[in-house]
Amino acid sequence: MELTYKTIMNKIPFLLLLLCLFTNCSKDSSDGNPTTYNYFYPTDEASITAAQIGNGTGTLDPKGITIANEKLYVANGDVLEVFNAVTLAHIKTIAEYKKGTTTIPFTKISSVTVDNGRIYIGSVDSRLFVMDENTNAGISTVGNGQWWQTFVHVFGVVVKDGLVFVKEKETSIKIFETSQITETSEWNLKPIAKLNTLNGFDQVYSLDVEAGNLVVAGRDAKSYLYYEISGIKANAAASITEPLKPVTSTFTTKPFAISFSKDWAITSENSGSVNYLRLYPKADFMARNYTASVNVSDIMGQNPFGNILGVAQLYDRLFLSDNTNKTIRVIKLNKSEIAEQN
Repeated sequence: MELTYKTIMNKIPFLLLLLCLFTNCSKDSSDGNPTTYNYFYPTDEASITAAQIGNGTGTLDPKGITIANEKLYVANGDVLEVFNAVTLAHIKTIAEYKKGTTTIPFTKISSVTVDNGRIYIGSVDSRLFVMDENTNAGISTVGNGQWWQTFVHVFGVVVKDGLVFVKEKETSIKIFETSQITETSEWNLKPIAKLNTLNGFDQVYSLDVEAGNLVVAGRDAKSYLYYEISGIKANAAASITEPLKPVTSTFTTKPFAISFSKDWAITSENSGSVNYLRLYPKADFMARNYTASVNVSDIMGQNPFGNILGVAQLYDRLFLSDNTNKTIRVIKLNKSEIAEQN
């Protein structure tokens, strides 16, 4: 189940119909039948703050987030927080990587992703930690914490279809195969390919994979960056010396976050002091048609968003990593169906 919606039909107030007409509703119609408009709108449901972690005396500095198996993972300063994504209860704080007699404390966690039973945790201190999803036992590390070695810091990570994409400082993304990372692999793995993000420095980055493409929220390039994975594989060897450049589109805002669900490209974008939550129909977004079905900077005129560094969806809930306000905003996505008689 991807979404559960509140549905309102037939006798909708005229004001809601006007709102729909001005906010990119989708439309269904056929001869002799009423025209149906679908209007999507977010409402506040809950929030996660530092008060819900441990004894409530700590801090929450949320950056990258992800959801897997109804668990919400939050990169929080020097630790990784784990919550029940349904009840929002705090499950645990993971503060270190442990494997046998080796213990490495986490520092400056920027990003997290879960794939095929593994948790991948990016650290600005030039490491990628790989742990078992169920036991949290260490599997391996990539990088040794020295910026002049494997990674010049780590600012974002996503893993899908056997590939590990790691955003590091400035304009670099390094790509590894998941099969390279094993219980016995060394920290100094060599990437199989490299990508160029055109612009960038030392900010947290968000990236995801959809329809055979890596898509990066290119906050510094002011564009979503599309890299066709088949092209990456075909040109992998050459990309080590000449990193591959993306397909881009002219954009007026700065994309900060991207995550794909069954129906949506869920994004956060920034324009000056205003931060937006925007949901694009997924097929349109992949075709670089940026007409948002949801386009809001607050909820019903209240509680404006800060810088949203990560987004995720579970059922009808959207999770927003609002770093400015030091909270995880939990937003409900509602749908109204409006029947207009022809």
